[in-house]
Amino acid sequence: MSLPPSFSLHKARENQKFSKKQFDYLRITILLCIFARRIRNCNMVVTFNEDYLEKLYTDGVTGIKKLRFQPQIVRGYQKAIKYLIQAKRKEDLFPFKSLHFEALHGDKEGRFSVKANDQYRVEFMLTEIEDEPVVTICNIMELSNHYK
Repeated sequence: MSLPPSFSLHKARENQKFSKKQFDYLRITILLCIFARRIRNCNMVVTFNEDYLEKLYTDGVTGIKKLRFQPQIVRGYQKAIKYLIQAKRKEDLFPFKSLHFEALHGDKEGRFSVKANDQYRVEFMLTEIEDEPVVTICNIMELSNHYK
């Protein structure tokens, strides 16, 4: 079993601007899923575009004084990321009305978002490899204040 011929991991890196660390993690994760023959049951592959976003998810703090968030925002962000990790594809997010999953328009065309709380949303890009089996890669772009 191998990746679909139409999928180029290097092209995906150029389009989504993955860092080398993220790119290596992504490649290893996909290969592990394939070799374990669990790709049909493999959850969404989640990567973080910025280090502070990953740190916010794992540690609850960004480590950057300028980017401090209230505890309820951090909890909402972590909850949203957990939903993304557990999903196998974007359709799995539709039933969760509290996430308010939506495709963004305008200058953020091609991005999707889910709500972290009433004021903040998690913006991300999805890349789906539409061959059998389907692999979904979710790259978290930012935690943005929806009303700024």
